[in-house]
Amino acid sequence: MSKLLIVDDDIRLRKLVRTYGEVEHYECDEAADGLAALEKLQNDHFDLVILDVMMPGLDGFETLERIRKTSEIPVIMLTARNEEYDKLTGFGLGVDDYVSKPFSPKELMARVGAVLKRNGKKSTVLSYQYKELEIRPDSRTASISGKELILAPKEFDLLLELAKNPGTVMRRDKLLQDVWGYSYCGDGRTVDTHVKSVRDRLGPYRSMIQTVWGVGYKFDPDAVIR
Repeated sequence: MSKLLIVDDDIRLRKLVRTYGEVEHYECDEAADGLAALEKLQNDHFDLVILDVMMPGLDGFETLERIRKTSEIPVIMLTARNEEYDKLTGFGLGVDDYVSKPFSPKELMARVGAVLKRNGKKSTVLSYQYKELEIRPDSRTASISGKELILAPKEFDLLLELAKNPGTVMRRDKLLQDVWGYSYCGDGRTVDTHVKSVRDRLGPYRSMIQTVWGVGYKFDPDAVIR
């Protein structure tokens, strides 16, 4: 199920878009301003952002510019001003589509579907940033405060898989499947051993990888640093 982030300071519009999104079987979350949206994008996974241009504080263009520094997630912008300048500015910053207010919610959902299809229904994340921990899938590197961690290939894969799903309990068998592959003959102890190694590498951020007894592990960016 694709997950949408709806960003608009108008709560009625957010609820309207959310209602239509859920009818189309999208999982939806909301943010009332740009800063709240950036925080949600940092701490959760989304497949597409619906972003209003005119918002107090951090407007849609500034928010989009910050998003594009770390992510290529698809973005559809909403604008009350049907001006060529707005659209050119947005496209220059990397927006995927525009919808002018007032709009038909059904048309918006059709555009959401088209953009998701065009982008393979998933976003390409350039980096995951949790406090001072940064994980970059493109270069297969992880660092804390700019200092690169020494990780074996499977240790990096395991850390990335957990970090991609913050707050989600990942079963040992699921981690074995996703990190080691279907044909791997190991058991849950393989995961446990690698988790211990990754925690050692993380040092003060080791508690971000939480043990869920009898099940597996959970990546918690807000865990208390010990």
